[in-house]
Formats: sequence, structure tokens, C-alpha cells
Amino acid sequence: MSTPKFRIAICGGGVGGLTLAVALSRYQDIAIDVYEAAQTFCEIGAGVGVWPRAFRVLRKFGPDLEQQLLQRCGYEYTEEYVPAVRSRKSDQAVGIELFDLMTKGKLMRFHRADFHGVLLSQLPPSCTTHNAKRLISYSQSLEDRNSSITLTFKDGSTATCDVLIGADGIKSAVRPCMLRELAEGMDPDEKQSVLSCINPVWSGVTAYRTLISAEKLRARCPDHRVLKQFTQYMGKDAYFLAYPISLGQYVNFAGFTLERDLVDTAYKADTGIPRPSFKGKTDNEWVGELTAEQFVEPFKDLEEDAQHLLECVDRGTLWAVHTVKTLPSTNFGRVAIMGDAAHAMAPFQGSGAGQSIEDAYLLATVLGHEATTLETVPRALVIYDKLRRPFSSDAAMRSMRGGQLCAFQEEVPLHELGDVITKNWEWAWLTDLDDALEESVRLVEDSSININ
Repeated sequence: MSTPKFRIAICGGGVGGLTLAVALSRYQDIAIDVYEAAQTFCEIGAGVGVWPRAFRVLRKFGPDLEQQLLQRCGYEYTEEYVPAVRSRKSDQAVGIELFDLMTKGKLMRFHRADFHGVLLSQLPPSCTTHNAKRLISYSQSLEDRNSSITLTFKDGSTATCDVLIGADGIKSAVRPCMLRELAEGMDPDEKQSVLSCINPVWSGVTAYRTLISAEKLRARCPDHRVLKQFTQYMGKDAYFLAYPISLGQYVNFAGFTLERDLVDTAYKADTGIPRPSFKGKTDNEWVGELTAEQFVEPFKDLEEDAQHLLECVDRGTLWAVHTVKTLPSTNFGRVAIMGDAAHAMAPFQGSGAGQSIEDAYLLATVLGHEATTLETVPRALVIYDKLRRPFSSDAAMRSMRGGQLCAFQEEVPLHELGDVITKNWEWAWLTDLDDALEESVRLVEDSSININ
């Protein structure tokens, strides 16, 4: 490779960070370093879901990546209308079916380690990866636009780059540093509002996750509906969904409770009123193990059909769902944040990974463009912020509203609920990133356009 026009450091090797690395690697004049806090890039944890809007972005990488993903997904990509979720009103002794959600294309589901493995296989040798590198802070000079950004890691080591992208998740180290830079020189009230966005907040949502043995459920209830179909059991302030996985060996269970007052204000900047942390615990205690009795308690008043499933729970995990408030900016100088670092959202529409993928592709488009130089990187990052922040913020709000609709926290007539939920969600399969990509290129190529 000839002398690169600049070196980009990506902090975070999750879905967004690796997608960005793959996208940037198509540009031979950019050097890329990926710094990952973990010992390995192959994460464990929940699966990755990608709706058609985001999967169409992944298809832009070419047929090889697409085929590798489809092989690991286990089913073909389609844009035909398909049944997605059957929803029931379950906060009564005998539940009733409310509606079937139809989506134009499927939610493509992947094991997280498989998804990461495919992305890693696409990285060329020119992209350098670094493990066990947890970023603590960075420093950039705003006076000398050509000076390097210095990265400081937990192990005491340092590194330099020309451009820093924080893809380091909801507990981002980049976000606090960037927002403090942004807040410098502001009046006290505006500064306080910006600084209030530094730390993630408990959204008021608690998630309950477990796997249930299909054999155990079948012995208790041979024809239970969740053995064959994705079913959602909806109740006031609490609901869950369940569906078969692992070729029918298990039923995946994801339940939620929503504290309405907190959910309503999850994305608002500083209100002057202290926001409670999860159940009075420290902000670091977001996950806990539950006994079967503790796990089923929030759902004990749901219909009999739901109780058959809950009776098969052995144990489970509780997750305090945290979010990032709506940020005033996702960039400052030659630094930007993306994915959960910028817009961590509730899981109700399964769109967090997809929004990270979209961030990555548009970032690569503006940074990789031949018109972008080290001197114009700040403008390229403003373009990214201008085009992505409003959309991802809206997606976060729509996802939260989706959960509230399923928990009957919005006054919608039951016969209209299916249409309202669909309209709130259909952006994930009916819209595209393409218009934003075209606009980003236009703004990069014509520097006379005012983007502030």
C-alpha cells in the first residue's frame, strides 16, 4: 500500500466496528487499526438480528459476504411478505389473538460469534487488529489539525491515529471524552445538558431471558403454539415473546417489564431531576441470575397458555436495559462515535445491530471518498452526524414506543393496535439507506454547501 492519506483507529470490535473496518478496507489509501477490549473478537452472548433495510447494506459488500452470512443464518433472504409474529392479548384468564405481524422480508438471525467470524474473514492483511486493548481516554489538538490523536489504554500503552471512531458500545470510553470536548466553552445550562448525556441510564425496562427445553414443554403441553410459531403474549406493563430455536430443541424466551414514567423520559437530556439507577443498585450491576420463581413473577397474571410455558422455566437471567440519551452530536474534531456508543436503544424492534451497520457504511462512504483529506475529515464527520443522528434517534424512539405498545401503555383501540405497531416498525423493511448515501456523497463533493 502507498502512503495512506490518514490512519483510522476503530475502538471496538463488535458488529459496528468490524463492519466499518470491512467497509473502509475497500479504500487502499486508508490505514486501519481495530482495538478490541476483549481477548478475542468472537463474542459470546445474544444473537444478532438484521432486518431487510440493514441486510441490504450488507449485500453491498458483495456476494461472497452475503453467501457466508446466509449459510450461517440457515434460510434464504427474501423481500416477500412473510408472517413474523403472532400477538395475543394475554392479561386475562383466556387470551385472544390480536393480530399477525407481516413483514416484507425476514429478520435475519445469526449467532453473534458466527456473524463476527464472517466479518473478520473479510478483513485484508492491511487492517491491523489488536486485542486486550481497552481504551481509557484520548486527546486531540484542535489548534493543529494535522497532529495525531493519542489513545491511552488500560494496560498503560498508547497509540496514535489521525481519525478515531468509537464503536465501543454503551459503556463507551470515547463518548465521555468527546462530549466533554464539545461542552467546553458552552454556557452553564447548555454545558450541563451535554454532560448529562455522558453516562448510560436505566431506561425503565427490565428484560428476562432464558431457554426452555422443547422436550419438557412438549411433555407438559404437546401442541403448544410456541413449538411451531413466534408468539407474543401481551399484558399491561409486562409481556414476553417466545419462539423455537436450535432446530426445535429449545424455545427462546424474552420477557420485558416497563416502568412507564422512566420509559417516557429515557432519551431526554438533563431534566434537573435525579434519575434512579436500576433497583437502587450501582450502575455496573446490569445483569443478574434468577431462580424460576423470581423469573416468572412478573408474568404470573398472564393467560393459561402462557403459564404452561412459564412452568417449564428452570432458571433465567435478568437484564437492566440501559440506553444513551439523545445526543447533541456524534462527532467533534476528528473523532466520532457510532452504534451503541451513540444511540444504544431498547431491544423491542431488534434494530440495534442494523443501525450500527448503517452507521458503519455511511461513515466509510464519507471517509473513504477521494475528496476527503486529513484536513476535511471534520467536515466528513459532520456530514455523517447530520445524516445519521436524526435517523438513528428516531429509530431508538420507535423501538421504545414498540415496547410500550406491546405493554398496553398507549391508549390505542385493540382493533387498531396491529396497524399502529406495524406502521411504527415498517421503516425496518420498507425504507433504505440509499438516499442518505447519495446525499453524503453530494455534500462531500461540493464543499461550498453549508452543512452547519
